[in-house]
Amino acid sequence: MKAAPEAQLRLLDLQELDTTLDRLAHRRRTIPEFAEIAKVEERLGGVADALVAAQTEISDIDREQKKAEQDVDQVRARAERDQKRLDSGQVSSARDLENLQSEIVSLHKRQSDLEEIVLEVMERCEEAENRLRAVETDKEAADKELAELAERRDAASQEIDGQAELTRTARAGVGGDIPDDLLKLYEKLREQHRGVAAAALLRGQCQGCHLQLNTVELNAIRTAAKDEVLRCEECRRILVRTPESGL
Repeated sequence: MKAAPEAQLRLLDLQELDTTLDRLAHRRRTIPEFAEIAKVEERLGGVADALVAAQTEISDIDREQKKAEQDVDQVRARAERDQKRLDSGQVSSARDLENLQSEIVSLHKRQSDLEEIVLEVMERCEEAENRLRAVETDKEAADKELAELAERRDAASQEIDGQAELTRTARAGVGGDIPDDLLKLYEKLREQHRGVAAAALLRGQCQGCHLQLNTVELNAIRTAAKDEVLRCEECRRILVRTPESGL
């Protein structure tokens, strides 16, 4: 393949721009906030589960408390009815009177026990509400952190995208200076060699594979026509001669 030395030199400019684009793409993929956001989102998933669990617990305790309070009300009402019967003097039989008094005592004991249950349920409800508030505080903090991380991620992405756009514009200009057949070869080699298709020959060394060319290879390059497109014998990248090649 033949190409003017100036066009071959432009390959190095193109390679530098493509390397910059690759580096920018890598930077964009590895913006630190991406990993931090993933961690916070994972944490938020756990917080959401904890929030549902705390709300469910409070709902269950609330039903339990209402049931216990209803039981207290029922026992209290029955004890009050029995006390009114006792106070009214309507019970004349000694046996019935004794039974009524015994039932009132039993009802008061039952009421006291149920009130203890209500208090215990109320304490559990307060503890559950405290846990819910703690979870809500965690969620609020995580939401705030996530928003801040997203803002930083977006700012970093926009900066990188801006640099990439300027680089692509410059690349389009450089690409116009390179013949189509040489550009096609360059693009093909970029796919084969991890993005590096053209390398300078610097003081007898290929800057693509960083191997020193032997005397025979260097002599062949010295005698090659200036418009001959050369390839490194080791890595097969396009080898571009420059004033610093050491020929």
